[in-house]
Amino acid sequence: MTTRAILALAAIICAFCPAPSRAGACANDLYQAEVAINKELDAIAARGKAAAESTFATSHHQPTPATIAGAEAQVGDVSDSQVQAVRTFMLEARAADDRGDTNGCEAALVKAKKVLGM
Repeated sequence: MTTRAILALAAIICAFCPAPSRAGACANDLYQAEVAINKELDAIAARGKAAAESTFATSHHQPTPATIAGAEAQVGDVSDSQVQAVRTFMLEARAADDRGDTNGCEAALVKAKKVLGM
């Protein structure tokens, strides 16, 4: 075999051999909490005040929960401290999940939801 053929075969093998991964015990809870928080942010945005579109909003980018929360904070529907608290608690939950600390993960998720009155 030529070097080119060997490299092509190696690339194909690498592409179809997934790397091992591990979902933490709290991974499903993290996912469900993110979905619930996103729905709550959507509900807050729907009943909140209107604001002018930013340059970012008109530049063909899909909004993320973080950018939506930031916009809600600017309008006053959600405070900056609430946005930061939710981010902090979600990071704590992910870190606890990475350590295998299910109780710590779940406690942080409860705190994140509580910040938004959920």
